[in-house]
Amino acid sequence: LILIGGFVQLLAGFLAFRKYDHLGGAAFLTFSALWSHLVNVGAGSSEGFTAGSIAFLVLNAFLMILAASFNVVLLCMTLAMELLTICFLLFTLENLPLPFEIVMLCIFSIICFYGATASLANSMFGKDLMMMGPPLFTVESSKKDTKEPPPCICPKSYCTSGLRTIADLLNTGAVCGVPTDTVYALAASCKHPEAIEKVYRIKDRPQEKPICIFISNLEQLRAAAPPISPLLWEFMENVYPGGIGCIIKKGEWLKKLGVGAGYSRVGTQDSIMIRVPDLTVLVHLIDMTGPLAITSANPSGEVDSTHHDMVISRLGHKLEGVLCDGESDEVVASTVVNCTKIDESGITIVREGCIPAGKVMQIYESVKNR
Repeated sequence: LILIGGFVQLLAGFLAFRKYDHLGGAAFLTFSALWSHLVNVGAGSSEGFTAGSIAFLVLNAFLMILAASFNVVLLCMTLAMELLTICFLLFTLENLPLPFEIVMLCIFSIICFYGATASLANSMFGKDLMMMGPPLFTVESSKKDTKEPPPCICPKSYCTSGLRTIADLLNTGAVCGVPTDTVYALAASCKHPEAIEKVYRIKDRPQEKPICIFISNLEQLRAAAPPISPLLWEFMENVYPGGIGCIIKKGEWLKKLGVGAGYSRVGTQDSIMIRVPDLTVLVHLIDMTGPLAITSANPSGEVDSTHHDMVISRLGHKLEGVLCDGESDEVVASTVVNCTKIDESGITIVREGCIPAGKVMQIYESVKNR
């Protein structure tokens, strides 16, 4: 019976830890160790038992204090174990009254049996099938929740309602922080040139630095029918979607793409960088808004934002919304490739980002050779 009791306590402790009930697990494992001491006493070996019992008394005293804030059953078990350990000490001194020993063993056995059974049942089925009782006291934090609300609307990216909220803001001319497949970015609808102007003011970005656009898929670009050579088409098919942006010649075809009134505020007078991101949530957002004017979500000259918290803390007070998507996939922005003279002299790397320049050139050479 002693061996069975120790095994049940050990199993209950293991399951409690699996359920992240660290206090319950520690208590049951401690009780299991106490059962092993009972085996030694039953076998007639009492060497070192006094020192071990004192150690149990000290350890269990801390468990009793903690158990009072968890449930009644655990408190009763730790209290019974404390009294039982005292009995063992009296036993080693040969001053333990037999009736007291019998009563304490019975109480301890009943409480342990119920506690272990309840813990096993509740842990295995994930429900409170057997009552453990309420805590006798709860520890309340002395500090009130002083967390301030975010300075702008901050919905979660995995919520459809959150995506619609940001899309509605962008469609009304707002500037929002959005996740990309590289780092976080500021987005404005290409239908609202005033929103693109606001992006420059928010970032304190020099006016001579052009802003690129994101589209959701390459078929949108095909439908706009830009004057693009077969070599450039094949190159873009190999780099989209992904962290490579292609600079191509600008033209009236951009209006067919959906750029609209923002035509003069994106790209330069002669060229524009276009990218298809490899991020589902952003692609869905672009499908709801049309092409977006995009630039990194950081004050000009500072490091990129790799988490929505960085965007909120740095620029949130200037934005209407931030689509929260956690940690970004990359720590640097995309690689920018000038493709305006791809048929005459090939491509040039304007900015090396998350995709190494060597890999970009390897893709280009492969496409060119085919």
